[in-house]
Amino acid sequence: MTDLSSVELVETLGLPGIFDVHTHFLPPRVMAKVWEQFDTAGPLIGRPWPITYRGTDEERVQVLRGLGVRRFSTLPYAHRPGIAEWLNDWAADFSDRVPEALRCATLFPEPEAAAYVGERIAAGTELFKVHVQVGHFDLRDPLLDRAWAQLAEAGTPVVVHAGSGPVGNEHTGPTPLREVLERHPRLCVIVAHLGAPEYEGFLDLLHVGERVHLDTTMAFTDFFPELGGAFPEALLPRLVEAGDRILHGSDFPNIPYPYEHQLESLVRLGLGDDWLRGVLWGNAVRLFGEPV
Repeated sequence: MTDLSSVELVETLGLPGIFDVHTHFLPPRVMAKVWEQFDTAGPLIGRPWPITYRGTDEERVQVLRGLGVRRFSTLPYAHRPGIAEWLNDWAADFSDRVPEALRCATLFPEPEAAAYVGERIAAGTELFKVHVQVGHFDLRDPLLDRAWAQLAEAGTPVVVHAGSGPVGNEHTGPTPLREVLERHPRLCVIVAHLGAPEYEGFLDLLHVGERVHLDTTMAFTDFFPELGGAFPEALLPRLVEAGDRILHGSDFPNIPYPYEHQLESLVRLGLGDDWLRGVLWGNAVRLFGEPV
């Protein structure tokens, strides 16, 4: 563990800042519903989960800025048909107001998916998000096939929460995503939470899709082993081998500890400063470009 603050860590590594590909900003009433699930240990959470960072959108943006985060996401995710475009409109407006925010969108298996995904790509969306656990849908649904093809052709990344942590269902796990990648090998996927708890199965997908990445969200923190199972020490060499395809994510603001604990957990892996520089900044910059 390091005693350095996030800003000091960034300075020590010689980085311009932190690039966080897995943060959430949602319409206030949606965020309130999400926090209710965490506060009550709802069925998708399964255990007490205190939220460290509440407050308004503006207050939370200022927190990230103070931590040295130069670029971050909003990651809306649709949990039922008919809501994706409302979330996408809100997220687009947020990114127009907040220069550090990636332009994000979501999609859901519905007849309109291909049309609005194409429109969002054309409008400059930089990152999509789907949440198999919350949305309770199959990534292989034929209603998504054209959308996957468009995303693969455009090269637009999509964060996919498909691991079975913290509470799985019949659609979670690496197999559905593997089959999507076999059909669309150019799809740029960012597997959330390193695919916990099916770490090895999702690491194997690095050899299936040429643009598969994984984010570190919550992995290695002291809180996470109770949810997703501890990352097996035997797999750490594979994180080093795949160093250019591992991205930093935090799940801010929905985390039960200070933001800097995630950074401490990465430092204490002992995988080296070059690995950290790639994870905290360089790898995401290669995907999304240098922040303005």
